[in-house]
Amino acid sequence: METAPHRVLVAGAGVAGLECVLALRAHAQERVAIEVLSPESEFVYRPLSVAEPFGASMVYRLPLEELLPAAGATYRRDALAAVDGPERRVATVAGEVVGYDTLVVACGGRQRDPLPGALVFHGTPDRYAFRRLLDELAAGRARRIVFAVPGGPAWALPVYELALMTAAHVAAHGRREAELTVVTPEGAPLAVFGRAASEAVAELLEARRVHVVAGVHPVAFEGGELRGTSGMRLPADRVVSVPRLEGPHVPGLPSDREGFVPTSERGAVRGLDGVYAAGDAVSFPIKQGGIAAQQADAVAEAVAARAGADLTPRPFRPVLRGLLLTGGVSRYLRAEATGGHGDTSEAATEPLWWPPSKVAGRYLAPFLATLVGHELPEAPDVPGAVAVHRELRGADAAAAPV
Repeated sequence: METAPHRVLVAGAGVAGLECVLALRAHAQERVAIEVLSPESEFVYRPLSVAEPFGASMVYRLPLEELLPAAGATYRRDALAAVDGPERRVATVAGEVVGYDTLVVACGGRQRDPLPGALVFHGTPDRYAFRRLLDELAAGRARRIVFAVPGGPAWALPVYELALMTAAHVAAHGRREAELTVVTPEGAPLAVFGRAASEAVAELLEARRVHVVAGVHPVAFEGGELRGTSGMRLPADRVVSVPRLEGPHVPGLPSDREGFVPTSERGAVRGLDGVYAAGDAVSFPIKQGGIAAQQADAVAEAVAARAGADLTPRPFRPVLRGLLLTGGVSRYLRAEATGGHGDTSEAATEPLWWPPSKVAGRYLAPFLATLVGHELPEAPDVPGAVAVHRELRGADAAAAPV
């Protein structure tokens, strides 16, 4: 007698949602029927949007109505409004009620502009505004530009990319009078990657003549100056920042003070049986695509085991990988994101993982590369190539085909 497939509802079709679908289909195969709930019509690969104001066309969009069936899921264009855990169903924004056996919350966080008066770079929609800033710099109409890392939940790496690429742009136009500054609450540039990587980024900033003010929370930009904590007042013609995140605040889901969802090390939402979460919606402090993919992998293994797959779910053990665009040679940054591993910080101009994508998702990176027509080469012929090639594949290649 055949058993009906385990119904998995994935709320969200960003990095976490897609990685979860792909990993779950690989582990559970036909044991699961996966439906994805998303208000978006496209998957937009956003991490490369920082390069668009500088003339690079690097952002691509994939229709979800084509992408999700290729990944092994059905698509419902709608958004999560509330969760009824005891009844194993959700309410949608459109007023529908959708049942599930397991729910995966991957709807991300809410973006908030952190600094009044600043140009907050959300991605592609702000490319023209940032391009105008570059034109003002090149023409000498703006001279003092401050790149501000917001306090609280945010991903700082794009701030440094914009600063470094702007420095390269300024140098190319011979505007040595330009003053570029990064203001950050961090103790050092990209300190989350550890000492070696942070020092490498600091050296690169110094070489590009980008000043760093560390340990200061930006507060507001007004009257031609950026104000920060500790009484900082920094003259500025323009201030550039990135969004601050807060949780999704979904009724029926537990949340912390900022609306993020608390989970176990395998992604189970605390207090709700059959509900998991991954990505920016989760109360893990680092909000980054590669981390979201790793959370999704842990969730997929746990859900596959619930559906009857023969595997032992592994807990989420974060490894932070960041590809820093610089306007020149990119830098690969890597570190274990939990303690007890010694000094794991690395920075290199050669890939530290493979494929060397911006979002280092074990399943998502090769899947997207195939869809957009990028042929994946073999791992580079450099020392440690085997380790590089297996960094995302895992020790068992059959568990994560590339």
